[in-house]
Amino acid sequence: MSKREDINDDRDQLGPSAQVPSEIPTGVDRRKFIMRGAVISAATVMNGCTRSETEQKAPPPAAESAPAAAAAGAPAVPLAADLNVVMKQKGPVLTTVDEFYKVGPGPSSSHTIGPMRITYDFYQRAAKLPADQLAKATKLQVNLFGSLSATGKGHGTERAALAGLVGKEPATVDPLFLDGLRDKPDQVFPVKLGSKSIDVSLKDIIYDAPKGDFKHPNTMTCKLLAGNDVLLEQEYYSVGGGFIEWKGYTPPKKNPPKYPFATMKELRAHADDNKTTIAKIMLANEMSITGRSEAEVNAFIDKIINAMVATVKSGLSMSEDDVLPGPIKLHSKAASVYKRAMDDKFQADRGIGVLSAFALAASEENGRGHLVITAPTGGSAGVMPALVYALSEVRKVDRQKIRDGMLAAAAVGYLCKHHATLSAAEGGCQAEIGVASSMAAALTATAYDAPSLVVENAAESALEHHLGMTCDPVAGYVQVPCIERCAFGAVKAWTAYAIASNEIASRHRVNFDETVIALAQTAKEMNSKYKETSEAGLALSVTLC
Repeated sequence: MSKREDINDDRDQLGPSAQVPSEIPTGVDRRKFIMRGAVISAATVMNGCTRSETEQKAPPPAAESAPAAAAAGAPAVPLAADLNVVMKQKGPVLTTVDEFYKVGPGPSSSHTIGPMRITYDFYQRAAKLPADQLAKATKLQVNLFGSLSATGKGHGTERAALAGLVGKEPATVDPLFLDGLRDKPDQVFPVKLGSKSIDVSLKDIIYDAPKGDFKHPNTMTCKLLAGNDVLLEQEYYSVGGGFIEWKGYTPPKKNPPKYPFATMKELRAHADDNKTTIAKIMLANEMSITGRSEAEVNAFIDKIINAMVATVKSGLSMSEDDVLPGPIKLHSKAASVYKRAMDDKFQADRGIGVLSAFALAASEENGRGHLVITAPTGGSAGVMPALVYALSEVRKVDRQKIRDGMLAAAAVGYLCKHHATLSAAEGGCQAEIGVASSMAAALTATAYDAPSLVVENAAESALEHHLGMTCDPVAGYVQVPCIERCAFGAVKAWTAYAIASNEIASRHRVNFDETVIALAQTAKEMNSKYKETSEAGLALSVTLC
């Protein structure tokens, strides 16, 4: 059997300029009609209704179902069309590894790393104002809106925002500084702006309206005031994965990629036509877009790999009696799961157990607010490190193969960011754990020299089987169900690779691009209560004592 079996290649439903339609097309083809009939028949059995009763309750197959979705609780206000995170869907992927893999404090890339980057950016802007204006300044103020307001307290958003204001950056901030803000919330810090010094504290970070007409669910404003007069104000958006934008944002100019692609089909075509791998195509693009050498790209990837390994080791070293911060009083379990799994008499069970322990370890570090790596987010920061640790520290896979896997994983993450979302506030947990699991599956397949079609199939399977996953953090903390979800995401990634590497690759029925379409559409139609608001699901049903 040829390694290149391109039965999937004639299904290009996600072209370079394609966007997910806001409404279902009015025409209903034969396949859709049959599928709708099958769903109605299944509902008939489950609900105990006659078929006519069920069909009357079924949503219409045409555009009428879009208002029904909105009425069911989908966000009333869509993402603003002028956000770059939306507009970028119209061109080739230009994201690079140093933008994507970020080191920063947990527990959420959108609620800690993003806000810290935002307030640090504002601090730099304010410092550049003319001296006569700075001389008038009396106050710095940050207002949090949307999901940042609804669940920010559980994420420590106010601490991250304050840290940025006083000049600290996510990759270098000492987690103990953030812990100190939690333990001693009344601390006051002087911020030097030219010759002017302004005192700031957590009181200057205001939890504002959780609901409203925002351009993005994670919206915040920063102000420099002179009494009641505004000297400088900027509206920002934490759009997921630690990426940020602001009102009037223009993305930086970049060099064109050597191999432009906007879909997995296009990416695989480059690899197959050039008789190379997805990882090599990604490396060539990284070098072309950034102007860096291969050694420089590899050096950055090595830093990320080493950081991932360190987070797992740190998490495994924590005492079994350790309790994570917050009202849930959740005990660490990574060390316990690891020790007991290593004693399992069945090797297969031992493997699943230790892989889960690695994911729990890194995710618990995120829950502590310690430094983690966005892959693609803080909430999913246990998935990729689990596979990286297992492959490098346990299986002893060659470092270059791990590097290649990191590049292939980045490609998967780029495409999900490009056409859907990485933000739980925008798309639920499918956008975090689902994408992380998909990335980890691609990493594993690449590390074991799988052909490009198998890499795609593995990534597709992992993503497909997270579709619809909601984000419902109990008490707004990234602990329950988030930590265990990282473990399940890691195991699903391995399962996806196991299936993809053993099936007949050309018979894999669903391609990656189709699944990204489903991810984006599901995100659009998901009830807003399940998008990191802690208004439903486990966040509602779990009672804390």
